[in-house]
Formats: sequence, C-alpha cells, structure tokens
Amino acid sequence: MIELKQVTKSYGEKKALDNLNLTIKEGEIFGFLGHNGAGKSTTIKSLVSIIEPTKGEILFDGKNLKEDRLAIKRKIAYVPDSPDMFLQLTANEYWDLIEAAYELKGEERRRLELISLFDLVGHEDETLESFSHGMRQKTIIIGALLPDPDIWILDEPLQGLDPQAAFDLKQMIKGHAEKGKTVIFSTHVLDTAQQLCDELAILKQGELIYNGSVENLLQDYPNESLESVYLKMAGRKADEDLVAEIEGDAHE
Repeated sequence: MIELKQVTKSYGEKKALDNLNLTIKEGEIFGFLGHNGAGKSTTIKSLVSIIEPTKGEILFDGKNLKEDRLAIKRKIAYVPDSPDMFLQLTANEYWDLIEAAYELKGEERRRLELISLFDLVGHEDETLESFSHGMRQKTIIIGALLPDPDIWILDEPLQGLDPQAAFDLKQMIKGHAEKGKTVIFSTHVLDTAQQLCDELAILKQGELIYNGSVENLLQDYPNESLESVYLKMAGRKADEDLVAEIEGDAHE
C-alpha cells in the first residue's frame, strides 16, 4: 500500500501540489488525470523520489520514502514523461545500465521477449539519438519492465506508441495488477483511464478534486460521458462562440 499524506510541493509562492492525501492499494491500477500543470507529473516524480516534497510524507508499506529511499526505489519501475535521455547510448547499453542498477542476473530471456514484443529486434545496437520518439519510448519502457518490480509508475506511458505497442502495454498493465501488484500512471486519454483504472485521482491546479472509481464518478452524472464529466470538474466546456469565431477567422 502506498500512502501520500499532506504532500505539498511549492516553488516560491506557487503550489504545484497542495496538501495531497491519497491511498493506493496493492493490486490496483491507479490513474492520475488532469490538465497540463495540474500536478500529475509532480506527484509521480515525488513518488519516485526525483522531487522532494516541501512538506508531507510518502509511505510504501509503512516505510517512509525519505528514510528508506534506495530500498523502496528497487521495488519501482519508472517511465518518465519524456524518453529523450541517454541519447548517446545504444538500446543495449541502456538496458545493460538498468540491469546493473537493479543487480539483475539471468534476465536475458525476459529482455529478448520484451524486445520482440515492442518490435525493436534488429535495433538493439543503434543509439537512442537515432530513434524516433516512439522507438525511444519503447526503449525506456523495456528498461523499466526488465526488473519486473512490484510497483510500476508510468508518466504518460502511451505517448508516442503505435497502436500495437499501446495495446500490448495495456495488456501488460492489466496482467501486472492481476498478479496483485500495483500500477500507477498518468494520462490525458480519458478512454484509456476508463478502460484500465480501478481508481482515479483528478487533479486541478495542484489540488485533488476527485478520488474514486470511474464507475462511481459516472453514477453521479447519469447519461454523461467521462469526457463531459471530467471537463465539468477539471476544466471548462469549450466556448462554442469563441471556437466558431476562430474557425470563422481561419476561413476568411
């Protein structure tokens, strides 16, 4: 179980996260939704110890992340919001680095299976710099999944993936949760959240405005789509007059 207790992250007078309280259970697929700047990535980076909260605490099975950082991080697979890193390395060199960091041995079969699944066979010795965005994303995902730790924390993991790779990753996410393990991810794609998530957290300007299941959320708004409900809560409906004016200007 993962607990966030009164987690706040401030940058000067601006609060990227404001008193966030959440509990994420084992065996759960947990999704973060929110507009750009809502606090999704800040939350995820706090969970993987890239960002240090200004106040509050994060507990993994009762252990404080700040005090047991290294032991906890070994239980986490992390996919960042951008794959544009380690560009000078080949894919194989990057995966070697991950295996060394996690002290993995005898994982060659899993590595080959992941390379095949994500269609990178034949590209293992090419640099990440030479890859397309989607191929870089696949490389980072393979690296994250190599150790197969209990907790997957994925920041916009489907971004840039082709439909087959996106489908395969979603199947792996479901399978991981079915084994009683935990998956946490952020997304802008509401259909993906509806397909996958056991529970959601919707953030707006650093504050938690909803925490619960998609099913319970939609029950409160009968006959409405998740998109319309989300926009009511986290944003605004499209300004039809403004859209019409912009479209009119474009055709003049």
